[in-house]
Amino acid sequence: MSAGLPISEIGALVGDPGRANMLSALFDGRALTASELAWSGGVAASTASEHLAKLVAGGLISVAKQGRHRYFRLASPEIARMLESMMVVANNADPAEPRRRATPRIAPNLRRARTCYDHLAGQLGVGIADRLVAQDIVVLGDEAGELTQSGLAWLERFGIAAEPSGRTRRLLCRPCLDWSERRPHLAGRLGAALCRRCGELGWIERERDSRAVLVTPSGLRGFAEVFGLSLA
Repeated sequence: MSAGLPISEIGALVGDPGRANMLSALFDGRALTASELAWSGGVAASTASEHLAKLVAGGLISVAKQGRHRYFRLASPEIARMLESMMVVANNADPAEPRRRATPRIAPNLRRARTCYDHLAGQLGVGIADRLVAQDIVVLGDEAGELTQSGLAWLERFGIAAEPSGRTRRLLCRPCLDWSERRPHLAGRLGAALCRRCGELGWIERERDSRAVLVTPSGLRGFAEVFGLSLA
């Protein structure tokens, strides 16, 4: 069936261990150079160039030139969503066969708090989603979500504009199944805005060379006061 060909091609692109590691390095929304991605993929520079050419041709990543450097990043939030869903499936293990688990144990810092493309994930991201739903700020469905009237006022108090300037086709809010917690965190424009605002407030800091984020002392207080989350 012709419709199956693109799926098989995407599976082949993601299935290579080197390319999978390179895609994982881009999963926090940053743009990286070929040298940085070669290191992340554990491959030689020449091999990394071949991998990157295939990923660009396959539409999984995009490339931009700035001066003498070329920077690569995931092509869209939809690619990040696809990869996150694949990680959920990969991390499933048959309880009767624990030794045949397909992926290694989740690192504690990644489980606590990390970025999923441009929004927060892990226990922190899921906790924020739970509290916003419980406080009737957000209503989540299976595929999308929306802000309530009280949610619009809450956003303004928190320092986030209710609607971004300019046109965008990206959903305001949607649930994203968290691969470590198996429950949804918030994605879409709202998820990205919340992550950005927490960074502006100094509540979170990115860990170097990792998707993990560190909750700062002011973040511990802020998340407790605003969301009712105890992260100590």
